[in-house]
Amino acid sequence: MYSFGSLQEIVNSEINCLDLNKTPDELYGPVRYALSAGGKRIRPVLLLLACNMFSEDISKAIRPSLGLEIFHNFTLLHDDIMDNASLRRNQPTVHTKYNTDIALLSGDAMMIMAYSYFFDCEENILPEVLKTFNQTALQICEGQQYDMNFESRDDVTIDEYLYMIELKTSVLIGSALKLGAIIGGAGDKDTQLLYDTGKNIGLGFQLQDDYLDVYGDVKVFGKSIGGDIVSNKKTYLLIKALELAKGKTYNHLTNMLKKDEFVPEEKISAVRSVYDELDIMDHTREQISEYFNSALRLMEQISVKEERKDELLKLIKKLLVRVY
Repeated sequence: MYSFGSLQEIVNSEINCLDLNKTPDELYGPVRYALSAGGKRIRPVLLLLACNMFSEDISKAIRPSLGLEIFHNFTLLHDDIMDNASLRRNQPTVHTKYNTDIALLSGDAMMIMAYSYFFDCEENILPEVLKTFNQTALQICEGQQYDMNFESRDDVTIDEYLYMIELKTSVLIGSALKLGAIIGGAGDKDTQLLYDTGKNIGLGFQLQDDYLDVYGDVKVFGKSIGGDIVSNKKTYLLIKALELAKGKTYNHLTNMLKKDEFVPEEKISAVRSVYDELDIMDHTREQISEYFNSALRLMEQISVKEERKDELLKLIKKLLVRVY
């Protein structure tokens, strides 16, 4: 069995060996730049981990895992354009470093490239692999649109928000595990169990990001704290607070959201004090734990030896402690 760390090394090595020194450089240069920005490579590693649960031979899953990582970075590139974000992983975003037109075209090229890496799958599983990937890609677009719709709405519910992040974030993690299981030769039941495991991991992981933006340590979290509060971003914490707040507390919170002129630090402190009053920290932690515990329960049902689940179980438990 491969460890999570060893699979990260394999993925990074393979990405470094990609043949992207092509012309025109204005098209492929931004692709090289986007893929060289680093990251934990969680999605391709999850694909390889799932494959390894059912097969000793992970070589057949390496190119599909690269396709998934290229696709993931394509979505980040386009997200950054839509969000007008200037930094990604402490580096200028592609559209900031180059320009928006170049970024759009390079992103399109990455999407097309991603598909080519799946065609190395064996013919008997290729239709199911492509069906899964296509469905996931479309769901992510749906999630992104819901996210944009929420920007102009003041009545977003918890259920709507959770559905949005399921589409935008968690289905890709679920599909990483599902694709790995398919390539590894798993049966339909185990394949579905891994997909559902991944979706729960993804939901918990996104709620962690919401939580850490408010309560995280900047040295550990890796980015400034309170950005979601400053931008009035609809997160689980804000929606839950609006749901629970009453009277003066509700009026104070909504006034802070409507206020155009403010000192960011003061707004962060004021909104966080409302969260503390409403025990939003505990509510969020409970929801995060629920998703990760659901993932662990699903893992128990997968019909492979326990030692073959170890690396994925370690990852789930490691992610769970990020907020404690």
